[in-house]
Amino acid sequence: MTNDKLDNWLEIGKIVAPQGLSGELRVYPVSDFPERFEVPGKRWLLCSDDTEPQPIELLTGRYISNKNLYVIKLAGVENCDRAEALRGCKLMVPASDRPQLGEDEYHVLDLIGLEVFMQASGELVGTVVDIIPAGNDLLEVKLHPSFTTDKGQMTNDKGQMTNDKRQKTVLIPFVEAIAPVVDLPSGRIEITPPPGLLEINN
Repeated sequence: MTNDKLDNWLEIGKIVAPQGLSGELRVYPVSDFPERFEVPGKRWLLCSDDTEPQPIELLTGRYISNKNLYVIKLAGVENCDRAEALRGCKLMVPASDRPQLGEDEYHVLDLIGLEVFMQASGELVGTVVDIIPAGNDLLEVKLHPSFTTDKGQMTNDKGQMTNDKRQKTVLIPFVEAIAPVVDLPSGRIEITPPPGLLEINN
């Protein structure tokens, strides 16, 4: 859905189901900042029929670690039916409402689209297309065709080299030992991967 009005908003989570009978909601987070779900205050809801998010008050929130979910209570949602009606709605905040970051922290959105280079050779590896939250976040990097050519070639029956046309992606742990340089102003990440990390599994 392309909607100019939504350019100024960040999605922080999606309501996946009611929790219990008192109107609590389960939210799957897409934000790394727990205060988005735990600190009471104003949030915004975007449901399927809305053209722009509607303000709502967050009363309480708690993290359920084994499910990677938050359970939140919103003002005015007092029973299971009201909660059920919000299933699938997105929780939003204004894009300007970005928490202040520590020195070595980055917003996920800032990393997507950065080009990844081998620190030693300067070779272009590819482009960050997604961040996968794990114990350590993983950068999903779409490999540049030049990087895959000599490593991903297959020979057909006639012995001719045929490039596998599917563009490969690799997952790179986003830790300082492997990605020591993140240069947002120049849009680049430099990596020092251990041997075998970028081997492509056909």
